[in-house]
Amino acid sequence: MATGKINVTADNIFPIIKKFLYSDHEIFLRELVSNAVDASSKLKTLSSLGEVKGDVGNLRVEVKLDKESKTITISDNGIGMSSDEVEKYINQLAFSGAEEFLSKYEDKSDGAGIIGHFGLGFYSAFMVAERVEIFTKSHQDTPAMRWECDGSPEFTLEETQKKGRGTDIVLHIAEDSLEFLEDSRISELLNKYCKFLPVEIKYGTKELTSKDGEGDDAKEVKETVDNIINNPTPAWTKSPSELKDEDYKDFHKELYPMNFEDPLFHIHLNVDYPFNLTGVLYFPKLKQNMDMNKNRIQLYCNQVYVTDSVEGIVPEFLTMLQGVLDSPDIPLNVSRSYLQSDANVKKISSHISKKVADKLNDMFKSDRKAFEQKWEDMKVIVEYGMLSEKKFFDKAEKFALYQNVEGVFTTWNEYIEKIKVNQVDKDGKTVVLYTNDKEVQHSYIAEAKDKSYDVLILDGPIISHLIQKLEAEKENISFVRVDADSIDKLIKKGDDIPSVLSESDEKSLKEMIESIVSKDQYAVQFESLSPDSTPFVITRSEFMRRMKEMSASGGGGMFGMENMPEMYNLVVNANHPLVSKVLSEKKSDSQKSMLKAATDLAKLSQGLLKGEELTAFIKTRYNDLF
Repeated sequence: MATGKINVTADNIFPIIKKFLYSDHEIFLRELVSNAVDASSKLKTLSSLGEVKGDVGNLRVEVKLDKESKTITISDNGIGMSSDEVEKYINQLAFSGAEEFLSKYEDKSDGAGIIGHFGLGFYSAFMVAERVEIFTKSHQDTPAMRWECDGSPEFTLEETQKKGRGTDIVLHIAEDSLEFLEDSRISELLNKYCKFLPVEIKYGTKELTSKDGEGDDAKEVKETVDNIINNPTPAWTKSPSELKDEDYKDFHKELYPMNFEDPLFHIHLNVDYPFNLTGVLYFPKLKQNMDMNKNRIQLYCNQVYVTDSVEGIVPEFLTMLQGVLDSPDIPLNVSRSYLQSDANVKKISSHISKKVADKLNDMFKSDRKAFEQKWEDMKVIVEYGMLSEKKFFDKAEKFALYQNVEGVFTTWNEYIEKIKVNQVDKDGKTVVLYTNDKEVQHSYIAEAKDKSYDVLILDGPIISHLIQKLEAEKENISFVRVDADSIDKLIKKGDDIPSVLSESDEKSLKEMIESIVSKDQYAVQFESLSPDSTPFVITRSEFMRRMKEMSASGGGGMFGMENMPEMYNLVVNANHPLVSKVLSEKKSDSQKSMLKAATDLAKLSQGLLKGEELTAFIKTRYNDLF
C-alpha cells in the first residue's frame, strides 16, 4: 500500500481555478457521470484503432444509491486506470487525462467525442462526500487499484481485487449533503444533466406492464428491466436526412414533456467551421401568458448539459425559442462574463441569427400561404429581431408581413407599391395608416376606406418601436394611426378648405363645449373639413401617443411619459351642418344639449364614455324614444 500527499502546486492550481471552479454542489453528479462516459468513449476509440483486442462489449455507466450505507457509486466498464495513471491523473491534480489522451489521438479519430475532464472534475466529488474511494482496473494487463481520500491532501493507494475493467467511484456522503441520498433528488439530477449523454446510463430498474393475449383472455404481464435514463443519440446528433418531421416533434416532446403543443417549425444546425455547433431550435406558438422561465433553450457541451441561460450565445430576440444547442467550443463552467467576451460565442450568436432568417425566408418562398397562417404566432419574434439587429432587419424585409384590415398580407415593398399613388400627401410623403384595434377604431377605419385608403393592423407590445425604426430606415414614409386626426387631415392633399365660421362663432362654440368637457383632458380645436366629414372627432397626437407607448414598453420614448395623464383633441368640423344648426338655435339649453350629445357620441366612438356619463347617455337616448 502506498500513501502520500496530493500534489497541488502554484504551477498547476491555476488551470483548475480557471476551468473548474464550481459553486453549485449538485454539479458533482454531472462531472462524475461525464467522466465515466469519457472513459467509455476512450475505450471505444482505442478499439476502433485496433489498440484494444477483442469485443469491448456493451459499454454502460451505472449510478447506484445506497441510502443505508450513505453512498453513491458511479461505475463504468470503460478504459480504467493503472496505478501510474491514478498517480498521474488523480494525485497530481494537474491537467486532465482526457486532454492528454486527445492530444495523442487527435489525428486518428474524431476528437469531439473523447474530450473529457477526468482528473479535474473528479474533485467536485468532495463538495458532497466526506470520503471518496476509487476501484479501478485498466483495460491493459495491470493490477486493479484502490484509491481513498478524505478530502485532505493525504491519500492511500493499494492493489485490490476487481472483476473486469473500468472504474467504480464510491462517494461516502457528508452529513451536510444528505439530500443527495434521496432517490428523487438523484433522478432529478440525472434527468437534468445526463439526459443525452452518448453512453447508456443505468439507474436502478423499472417495471413494465404489457398484455399477453387478446380480449377477455388478455393477461397483464409485468417485467422488471434496467432503467436507462438517457437517450444516447438525440436528434441533434443525427443528420437532417435521417429525420422526418415526426422525429423532430417527438424530440420536442422529449425535451419539454409538459408542453402539449407542437412547435411551428424547427431549424437543424450543423456547423464545423469556424466553430463547432450542432443543435435543433424550435419556434413555439407564442401566447400572451407564456412563461419565459420554462421551456428554454438548453446548452450542451458534447451532450453534457451546461445551462439553460443562453443569453449571449443566442441573440436576445431568439431567447423565446426552444430546443438544444451543443458546442464543444463552450466550456462546462461557462459564465456570464465568459459569454460576453468570447469571440466564438459572438460568432455562434451571429450564425444562429443568420440561420433563423434564412429558414424563415425559405419557408416564405416555398409556401407563402402556410407562412401567412403561421405569421401571427411568430411575428413578435421577427419584429423584435428587426429592432435588435441591423443584419436581421435587412434579411427580414424579404419575408416580414404586414396585414391590413381586410386580412390581406403583404411584404413591405408590396405594400408601398400598393399605396404609393393614393396615400401620398401634398409634400410627396407616403402615409401609412394603421390601427391597433380595428373594432374600437371601426368608425375611423370606415372613414378611411370611404376615401379608398388602406389601413394596416399594427398591434403588439413593441409596435411603436418598430414604426419608429421603419420611419428611420425608409425615405419619405410616415405612420399615422387612423384615429390620430380627422380623415381630411391624416393625408393632406392640398389647400385647406375655408371655414364658414367667424372667429366670434368659434369662440362662442368653444366656451360652450369647454363647459361640457374637462379642459384638463380635452383640447377643443376647430378645423375646416368637408361638410361630409364627422362633425365631432376625438383624436390623440400621433407623436405624443407613440412616445408614451414607447416609454411604457421600455427602450425609447421620453422618460416618465408613461405616467403623464391622457390628453385628447376634440376636433370640431367647422363646416358640418350640425355646427351651423347649433349656432342658429336660440335657446342656450338646446345648444348645450346638442353639443353634449355630439361630444358623447365622439367619446363613445373612442371608448371614452364610461361610468356615470355612459349611464346618463343611455338613459337620455331611451327617453328620446318616447
